[in-house]
Amino acid sequence: MNNRLHGYATAYSESSFHRKLARYARVAGREVVEKALWLFFAAQSPETPRWARTAIYGALGYFIFPLDAIPDFAPLVGYTDDLGVLAAALATVAMYVTDDIKQRSRDQADKWFGPAAEGLKKE
Repeated sequence: MNNRLHGYATAYSESSFHRKLARYARVAGREVVEKALWLFFAAQSPETPRWARTAIYGALGYFIFPLDAIPDFAPLVGYTDDLGVLAAALATVAMYVTDDIKQRSRDQADKWFGPAAEGLKKE
C-alpha cells in the first residue's frame, strides 16, 4: 500500500465513518454507501487478514477525510473519487467480501434508503 493510503488508514475511525455516512448518505447515494459498507463489514470479519484490513481502512479513511481530490459538496461529481477509491479497494480485497457481507450491507442500505430496485438486489 502506498504511503498516501497508509496515511488515510491512520485517519480512519469507526465513529468518523458512521458520522460521514449519517451526514452524507443521501447525497453520496446508495451505490457509494453500499460499497463503503461492504468494506466496513469485511474489515470486521475475523477471516479478513491484516493486509486486507489495512487496504480497507485506507479506502474508508479516504472516504471520511474531508479534503479529497474532488470536494464532496461538488454537485454530481463530489463522490466519484470516493467511489473510485472504494472500488479499487474492493478489487483488492474482493475475496473477503462474502455474500453474507453483501446481504448485511444491503439490509442496512434498505433501512436508510428503502428497498433497492429489483436490478440492484442481485449484486
